[in-house]
Amino acid sequence: MFGRFMPREEKFFDLFDQAATLIVESTQRFRTMLDDLGNAESHSRVIKDLEHKCDEVTHRTVDLLHTTFITPLDRNDIHSLISKLDDILDMIEAASQRMFLYNITKGTPELNALADVGIKSVQNVKEAVNRLHQLKNPEEIIKYCVEVNRLENEADHILRSAMAKLFKDEPDVRRLIMLKELYEMLETMTDRCEDVANIIEGIVLEYA
Repeated sequence: MFGRFMPREEKFFDLFDQAATLIVESTQRFRTMLDDLGNAESHSRVIKDLEHKCDEVTHRTVDLLHTTFITPLDRNDIHSLISKLDDILDMIEAASQRMFLYNITKGTPELNALADVGIKSVQNVKEAVNRLHQLKNPEEIIKYCVEVNRLENEADHILRSAMAKLFKDEPDVRRLIMLKELYEMLETMTDRCEDVANIIEGIVLEYA
């Protein structure tokens, strides 16, 4: 009962926003990499640095969770949300490393298409996250979450088409294996966005 009259720690929302901003920046950088594969190593280093920064945000969030008496959201929701946000950037970083380590010098329209959907997905995640601290307009937050779900379905469709084309047309087995992995990683990134959207929808239903 007395918890209602005690101040809540609102820094969690700032940390969520920071993580979402880093995710958008890294995804945009990955898309830039696809148009500038000659400098893939440089772009990969930038994304790696962004991933480290997101790790730091995650650690600060967990540390704050351990030292905060009254939290603005359920503790499990806070931990799940920051962890799943971090998972998105981990997947982007892993894909960028593959592009560099596999020495991919020529992209494909399917890589570009999956990266473009990924950018839209993380942008919608960011919009939903940025509105969490208010929860005054739950319909708007849900709208962004629904769009993330739609984009995941779009990415899944692109992946299926890309795989069919790859196994039909790619004669180089090594390149086929590398592209297959990259396609799957980019589609998985949209899955991780959907995980975040589902957590946010749950928070909205509970608190709005």
